[in-house]
This record gives sequence, C-alpha cells and structure tokens, in this order.
Amino acid sequence: MKKVRKAVIPAAGFGTRFLPATKAQPKEMLPIVDTPTIQYIVQEAIDSGIEDILIITGRNKRAIEDHFDTSVELEQLLQQQGKKQHLDMVRNLANIKVHYIRQKSARGLGDAIYCAKSFIGDEPFAVLLGDDVVYNTHTPCLKQLIDCHYAHDGVTILGTQFVAPEKVSSYGIVSGREIEPNVYEVAGLVEKPPLEYAPSNLAVLGRYILTPDIFDELEKTPQGAGNEIQLTDAIARLSSRILAYSYEGVRYDIGDRLGYLKATVEYGLRNPQLAEAFKNYLQELDIDAVMNES
Repeated sequence: MKKVRKAVIPAAGFGTRFLPATKAQPKEMLPIVDTPTIQYIVQEAIDSGIEDILIITGRNKRAIEDHFDTSVELEQLLQQQGKKQHLDMVRNLANIKVHYIRQKSARGLGDAIYCAKSFIGDEPFAVLLGDDVVYNTHTPCLKQLIDCHYAHDGVTILGTQFVAPEKVSSYGIVSGREIEPNVYEVAGLVEKPPLEYAPSNLAVLGRYILTPDIFDELEKTPQGAGNEIQLTDAIARLSSRILAYSYEGVRYDIGDRLGYLKATVEYGLRNPQLAEAFKNYLQELDIDAVMNES
C-alpha cells in the first residue's frame, strides 16, 4: 500500500458570493481572525503527514502564491525590529512545499482535480477543498481519513458528515450502509439532489482520499450539475470499492457568508490573546440595537 504523501487544494473559483471583497483578492485569502483561510487548510494537510501540496489556482490568485513565498524585505524589517516570533512564522510559511497549476477555465471541481494528474502520478492522494475549514482539538480531519484509507486496504475514502434535511440539495449525498462506527460502504452518490430524491442526509464535505484511477473516470465524465464536470459523478463511476467516513470536527463553509462569520466568531473565542475581551464584548453587545441601526 502506497503512502498518502500528496494533497491537492482546488482554489480556482471566483468567490462571487463574497463580492466586492473578492473582486481583487482570492476568497481563500480572506482572514479568519488574523490567518488566511487557505493557511488553515494547508496546515491541516501538513499536520496530517502530507509532504507535497498542489494548489489549483485561476486568475487573480497571485496573492496565494505570494503568501507562501519568501519575502526578503519583510524578513529584514522584522529582524531589524526584533520581532522574532513574527519572523519565524513568515519563514515557516515560505518553507512549506507548495506547488501551483492554473485551471484555464471554470469547468468544475472534477476538471480542477484532473489538472493534478501529472503531479499525482500513480499514488493515492488527498483533496481538501479551499472553501472548507475543519476545527479539531485532537486528530486533524484529513488524518482521520488517511487512517481509514490505511485500515481498509487503500480504498477511496469520502469525508462526510450528516447535514440538516434542508441542506441536502447543496451537496453530494451518499447512499449506503454503516459497516463499522463512522464508516459506510458506498452504494451510490447523488450530486445535489432535491430532498425528496435524496437517499440519505450523509453529505460529502470537503475532504477526500482518492486513488489514481479517478483520473481515467474524470477524463470520461460528461458535464453534470451546473454544466460542470462534477468530482462526485466521476467517483460514482469508479468500479473499485468506496467508503465514506463520517469525520469528527467542526466544519465551516467559508464559501458562505454566514459560515464565514461563524468561523470568525468561534476562532476569535478560541484565540488566547483575544478570547476574554471578545467574550466580554459579545456579552455586553446590544444585538437588537445594532440590528435596528441597519
């Protein structure tokens, strides 16, 4: 069984739900407190044992590359100011092995993953969506999936969680049966079904361990929902065994404005330097008065 060494992070979308903030900057660079969204995702990959990361970018995504690049002028300034902690942080970011490739046109998640074919070769690999941040106090979300992949003979693993019935039409939905705690044998996948046609409320959410045979299926997969090449459709065509793992952790949909606000508030309350003052502010805030000002 080959080790899962590589990860792919699709980050080529336009982020139209966050306009005008995303007109000139990538949505993946929107900060949660003081850290860009994509840095949380990259750190999860590293904490899970990933050695090489490929970020699929598009137009107006140069800020992502700059973020993980060396900044000589900034390092010199921090050194002169004696800000060692900040200097170490900036240098550590530049030491992460990140590669980039551009998705030439917005043809969907499946097409974005297909762009990674040469980078992946014949190895299993991880996919972490650039819209999804998962908070864990113990085992990183991706590490949970990798462990499941190793425990079940290196098969494809879908990261899933149960969602509210009214949300099923927003996700790929799994049909199947539970074979052990949190692990489901996948019988089928439906991309964004209406509630009345959904086989369950177990949704595929932002994390995957895929085997290289996915590229053959992506090459043959026609356009699906939204006239895009859907990764879910290609996975459903695989002849090999597929498992869904219901991972532990608090997931935030950063591509959604409410999800982004929830992440900002909850990460702010977890920040040891801000937590007490921020908690006091929230407790003292007259919410109705603020809402009536709008």
